[in-house]
Amino acid sequence: MSDTLTIQPIGPFRATVTPPGSKSLTNRALLLAALGEGSCKLTGVLFADDTRAMMAALRELGFDLEIDEGQQCVTVEGLGGTIPKRDVSLMLGNAGTAYRFLTAACGAVRNGGCYRLDGIARMRQRPVGQLVDALRKLGGDIRYTGVEGYPPLEVRGSGLRGGSVTMPPTLSSQYISALLQAGPYMAQGLELRFDGPVTSRPYVEMTLALMDRFGVTCEVDEHFTRITVPRGVYKVDEYAIEPDASNASYFLAAAAVCPGSTCTIEGLGKSSPQGDVGVADVLAKMGAGLVFGDDFITVMAPPTHHMLRGVDIDLNAMPDMAQTLAVAALFARGTTTLRNIGNLRVKETDRLAALQNELTKFGATVEVEGDDLFIDPPDKLSPPTAPIQTYDDHRMAMSFAVAGLRLPGVVIMDPSCVNKTYPGFFDDLGRLGSRLSPTTRGVS
Repeated sequence: MSDTLTIQPIGPFRATVTPPGSKSLTNRALLLAALGEGSCKLTGVLFADDTRAMMAALRELGFDLEIDEGQQCVTVEGLGGTIPKRDVSLMLGNAGTAYRFLTAACGAVRNGGCYRLDGIARMRQRPVGQLVDALRKLGGDIRYTGVEGYPPLEVRGSGLRGGSVTMPPTLSSQYISALLQAGPYMAQGLELRFDGPVTSRPYVEMTLALMDRFGVTCEVDEHFTRITVPRGVYKVDEYAIEPDASNASYFLAAAAVCPGSTCTIEGLGKSSPQGDVGVADVLAKMGAGLVFGDDFITVMAPPTHHMLRGVDIDLNAMPDMAQTLAVAALFARGTTTLRNIGNLRVKETDRLAALQNELTKFGATVEVEGDDLFIDPPDKLSPPTAPIQTYDDHRMAMSFAVAGLRLPGVVIMDPSCVNKTYPGFFDDLGRLGSRLSPTTRGVS
């Protein structure tokens, strides 16, 4: 893809979009299928940078994967909790789910192996200490080979004793999901206790739902302060992965900010285990129309002559929606406050700083106070004063592309960063009616 992409504004549109499979579900299902027993056919699989990293890592570890990208299908031959190869170096790019999940899985096997896990420079800046601390308390043999608290890691396949461990409020729910998924293969099972609120709890609930689908049912107390994982083995013959709710959010937001527009997402609805479907409810609070079915979501722009309105919302449960809603806030009347999103600082980039930098290009007043983001749009929106930097962050590119559907002059730098989770994003965006103008910088 080119170095920049200019997004052309569009008029009212009516569209039905089915984004590719969920990254979160794909990477969880791939791991559970590999840890499971027997053959498991996964359909609706997402093929993107993060999921390719997981597939490549599983193959490096010796698992047999039959991949049919055209049919979005992967068949995994599970080996009942063992890892075939014992001396492996894994390069996981910037795939946080793959890195955290495999760290726990490699530690849980009892085969005497040595597994070295690394990633790109940004991955080495993403903390992993809370996960390592918990794994060590559960009997894990893990060593930092660089900076303490950060990748790269060397994990010994010495098995995990398991038992009870208490987690403080975490920077990422992925640490919790990593422990849960490895839990059935710990000698004593696993009891996770939480000393405070659970970050991005819907992602933990997604993990529990998928484990249940794969045959391991956990017990959760009524206040979500303790999860008990029994010993067991995953086993399921086939699992269908639904569309990615996070990536659906950009099309729903596009309908909300483009007057007269309607967008329906098929295959997602109230029954989804993905917490990010809740973005539809937030858009409705901002004044968009909403029809929320069991397996579809339809968002409509506010009635004629009405604007979206700012909201004050706690996004601890769905921090990945902060960028989508921050861009929607540009087209709202009044202040939008996005609270409890401090963990955005340790994502693909420091998303709080990135949002502040890029939203101000539209004339918005943006303040970061602690873990909260305050956005005041200007009285009159104008084209951005400079191209939109994406910081090698797929969600920066996709969210700010939404602004380009409404305002002229939105130029997205490094648009290929969307390959992390949604390689076909700009093709799908173009189907709404926008003309996309790629440019490439000359070589001097």
